[in-house]
Order: sequence, then C-alpha cells, then structure tokens
Amino acid sequence: MAEENKPSQAAPAAPSSKNPLLMLLMIVNIAAMGVVAYFQFKFMDMESKRPDLTQLLKEKDAPQAAADEASGEQKKEEVVKKENLLPLDSFTVNLAQGDGPRRYVRLDAVLKMSEDAKTPEFEARKPQIRDTIISILNTKRAEDLLKKEGKSFLKEEIKASINSFLVDGRVEDIYYISFQIN
Repeated sequence: MAEENKPSQAAPAAPSSKNPLLMLLMIVNIAAMGVVAYFQFKFMDMESKRPDLTQLLKEKDAPQAAADEASGEQKKEEVVKKENLLPLDSFTVNLAQGDGPRRYVRLDAVLKMSEDAKTPEFEARKPQIRDTIISILNTKRAEDLLKKEGKSFLKEEIKASINSFLVDGRVEDIYYISFQIN
C-alpha cells in the first residue's frame, strides 16, 4: 500500500514554458493581422477622400456651362430617338437531351433592331424568327446555357441567324427579359 500512495517518479514534470514554435507562430500571426488591418485602414481612408461621381460630373459640366453662358449661346436640345425594341412572345422549349432528366427553357426576349428596320417586315417574319429561335434552343443543353458565356453565345447565334434572312434592317442586340431553365 505504501507503493500506491507514493507519487510516480516516471511521470514527467509539467514544463513551465510553452512550446517555442507555437509562440513564434502566434507572434507571426498577430503581426500579419496587424499589417492587414493597417492596409485596410489606409484603403478606407483613401476611399473616403476620393471624390463622388456626382461631384466629378458637376465639376466637368461647370466649365462647359460657364463657357456657354459667356458666349451667349443657347443649348440645343438633343433629340432622342426611340430605339426599335421589338418584344417577342414567351418561349417554352425542350432542350437537347443530356445525361439527366428532360429539361426545358422558358425565355422572354426583346430584339433591338437597327434604325432602318421596318416593323411590318418584323411582323411578317415573326413566325420565321420564332421558328429559328426554337430550332436553336432545341440544340442546346442545359449545361451550355447555365454559363454566362453560353447565354452570350446564344445571343450571337440568334442574331446571326435572324440577320441572315432580314431584308430591311438587322438585329443589333437581344435582351433577355426572363431566362429560366427547368
């Protein structure tokens, strides 16, 4: 029993100092956080001193307005022409079969036509335009259209296809109003 009450001499004594490598890593980490905080502070200070966009525009227009008033000229009002925006009816089209389940796309789009485009031609060719867009969408897979580049490429492909049969004017851009893939 005397042996049980005796403290074990094989047990290591608790070191009074911590691991020096751990302490060194903690000091380096604290120093790195301080550097990051310093640069963040400097960046925020620099951004607060930067002029506002509205202020820059006012400064840019101020000399122009003063010059106009000094010369006595009256400003001519700009005539803004309405863009030829032609809305398309909604599309619901099956996509090309991939590895997974059947997928489809719902699309609402508006065509921006050139200034010389004529609305009667667009109305007459609307079924042909819809057929072209449906045919193009049927060849696409969902994975292709989910990427930003895929949507941009789809716009270019639709534009080129529609422009190939238009006589007066051309499609300059396509705006997606809604684009949903299920």
